[in-house]
Amino acid sequence: MNKIRRLVYAIAVSASCLVGIAGWESYRGTAYLPTKDDVPTLGFGVTEGVKMGDKTTPERALAQLLVSVEEHADGIRQCIKVPLHQHEFDSMVSLSYNIGVGAFCKSTLVRKLNAGDYTGACEQIKRWDKQAGKVSISPWVKR
Repeated sequence: MNKIRRLVYAIAVSASCLVGIAGWESYRGTAYLPTKDDVPTLGFGVTEGVKMGDKTTPERALAQLLVSVEEHADGIRQCIKVPLHQHEFDSMVSLSYNIGVGAFCKSTLVRKLNAGDYTGACEQIKRWDKQAGKVSISPWVKR
């Protein structure tokens, strides 16, 4: 069956996207610094409003992840002007969760995507593979 691309305002974050982000980020119940120069992070990679010493539970962390992921989805809907498949949208939400909506929307990836260059946009994901100068990318991304 041929899957149809939909306009992004009509696509919701899928359960597999949420589970994928949670699995990749992994759970931490106490705020930590992923790298020495990073910002405090808690739960499943949430950074907004987190201070060192903050604590959470798995249930609260999942609820916060859902809120944060939906905020990122809302943000990228503002800059993506072409239709996407669900898996493409989920990938873009996941990337924006890690790099931020501002960086995502200003990226070459979005420029290529909005020009209809879906393949070129996907290739751009590989440019966002480092944290603190070290490669830190999902093991399922082919290089």
